[in-house]
This record gives sequence, C-alpha cells and structure tokens, in this order.
Amino acid sequence: MEENVKCLIIGSGPAGYTAGIYASRADLHPVLIEGMTPGGQLTITTEVENFPGYPNGKSGPEIMMDIREQAVRLGTDIRTGMVTEVDFSQRPFRCVVEGEQVILADSVIIATGATARWLGLESEKTYRGFGVSACATCDGNFFRGRDVAVVGGGDTALEEAAYLAKLCNKGYLVHRRAELRASKAMQQRVFNTPNIEVVWNSIPTEIVGEKKGFMKAVTGLKVNNKMTGNETVIPVDGVFVAIGHMPVTDIFKGQIDLDEHGYIVTKPDSTATNVDSLFAAGDGQDPPFRQAITAAASGCKAAIEAERFLLAETL
Repeated sequence: MEENVKCLIIGSGPAGYTAGIYASRADLHPVLIEGMTPGGQLTITTEVENFPGYPNGKSGPEIMMDIREQAVRLGTDIRTGMVTEVDFSQRPFRCVVEGEQVILADSVIIATGATARWLGLESEKTYRGFGVSACATCDGNFFRGRDVAVVGGGDTALEEAAYLAKLCNKGYLVHRRAELRASKAMQQRVFNTPNIEVVWNSIPTEIVGEKKGFMKAVTGLKVNNKMTGNETVIPVDGVFVAIGHMPVTDIFKGQIDLDEHGYIVTKPDSTATNVDSLFAAGDGQDPPFRQAITAAASGCKAAIEAERFLLAETL
C-alpha cells in the first residue's frame, strides 16, 4: 500500500520534532517516522541545563517529550517505526517503513542524527548518565571543582579536556598510545594546562562506581597500562568518552552526497542537500557542534526551506 505526503521527516530528536512543528504550521501536513531511538540522544541524558526555556534544568527525556507533544498538537503525524529503504532518484521520493509501508514524499527532511562511539564496557552502560558522558559541553557543569577523566587522543578529546579543565579540579586524559593523534596546536594547549595529566599507553577496562538503590555514582576509572601490564584505578567523579561519533546515515549511501565520515553534505548556509527537495537537519549533518539547540535550529531551517521549495514549484 502506498501513501502520498507533502513532507516526510525521517528521524526524531530535537531536529526532527522541531521540523515537525514548523512544517505543521506551514500546512505541509508532515509525517514523522521516529526511528530506533524516539527522541534521539537526549533521551539517554539525565539533567540538561543548557536548553533554553528550562531555567531550572530538566531531564533529557522530559524535554524531548515536551517538544514531541508540541509537534503533535500542531498537527505532526508521528509514527513509530524505522525507514528501511529509500529511493531519492526521482520525485516523489520513495521511502519504505519497516520493509512494508511505502510513503511517496514530495519533500524529505532527514533528521537521523549521530551516535557516540562508546568503549563497549558493561560498566560504561551501568553508569551512563550517572557520571559517564560523551559530551563535555552538555554535562561538564555537573563536575565543577571535581576530578574527571577524558578518554581519547584526537582533537575532540583534547578539546573536551581543555573545556573541562576550566571547570574541574583536575582532568586526566587517558590515551591508549604513546602519542596523541590531535593537531599540534591542540596538543600544546593541553600540555600547557597545569591541571590536565596525560595517562599514556592506557586502556580503560572498567568504570568503577557505587550503587545505592536507584542512585549511582562514578568513583574511578580502571585502566591497564599496555607497556607494564599494571592495572590501576584513577580516582574520578566523571568519565567523558571522546573517541568519536558515527552519523546514522548508512541507508542514504549512494542516494545523496556524504563526506568521508558519512555525514550528510549540505549547501553553505542551508540544510539543502545535492538532491532538490531533500533536506538534512541535526547531528547527521553537523559534526562540529552536536548540540540539542543547534539540532533544533537546523530542523526549523529545514522545514522552512522545504516549504519555500514546494511553494516555488506552484508559482
């Protein structure tokens, strides 16, 4: 069975739901397919302090539910499920949901986001959101005056360490090699920061913590030194994993332009892709920032651009 729509939004989160809000108000009657993680990465975040409109902070899931409800109230048709196949070679675009439902869309907004690369430790899952994070900008403020560890050796890891050093008592940069992969400028910045200590040749093996009922807290990071074989515990209150992100864009390979890392390429100062009437918003096209507020802003832009494109066709 086929269904025709003016605007299909693939993915949820701040970008997708905001695109739904704006597309609904533009009478595009958008259909939004939420994907594997309804609400996006913010749903695995506990307290969020830097999203406008919540002066006292609020949990990530609560914020996403608020935005979702707003999109629904304005008319967005939000559906559970996952887009499993796309054909952007001609319009209307053909998208298949769960291998069965075919949606033919005059315009598509991609908001599938990105996911953090994690260490793969069971204890990492246990304390994620309770001292384990993949975003210093999001969660660093919770560790003011405390000791933290950053895992990684690239520019992102060093940027996170430098940012945290301004807030925290001490930061440990844990890297599995004897030299960093980051740019020389970033390395020099870290080496010149007195409260950052680099822990070389060390592989994290466990997040150490305490659990009391529903309460959890990180107390240390256990690492194994590759050169000596010694295992030690670094006493920290927080662990920031900074070993990269992966855009959720595999399904679009060969359909639209992606960069070497898989991020969607959009035109300068635009959410437009190389395919007319196809737009991208959120972390899947925004590797530098990866913030909920910038994702929401790009969702707004994508909906406005979709509206303008479709309107121009009717004139």
